[in-house]
Amino acid sequence: MLDWMVWTTPVAIFFICVVLALIGMTVWEIKSPTTLRRGWLPLETTRGDRLFIGLLTAAYINLVFVGIAGKLQEWLSLDAEPSIWISFVLSMLVLMLIMRKG
Repeated sequence: MLDWMVWTTPVAIFFICVVLALIGMTVWEIKSPTTLRRGWLPLETTRGDRLFIGLLTAAYINLVFVGIAGKLQEWLSLDAEPSIWISFVLSMLVLMLIMRKG
């Protein structure tokens, strides 16, 4: 059923984090309804808005990293492509930044 995708450990952990974030946000919203607020994003957002924007940003960071990993290996004269864990950690940091300050 899931043979169409390459399920590596980092990919699985990324999707598990997304599911856990969605469950956590649902519980948080039920317990404490959100209000609009303005951060450094150019619009007023709720927690859910910031999560959505952050998840999209995290996905794009991972896709860009996968796309340029071969070039990074070439440019930095590495023996192997850089680990996907780098983009995972970077994308989670950006997600947390957007959730906190966005």
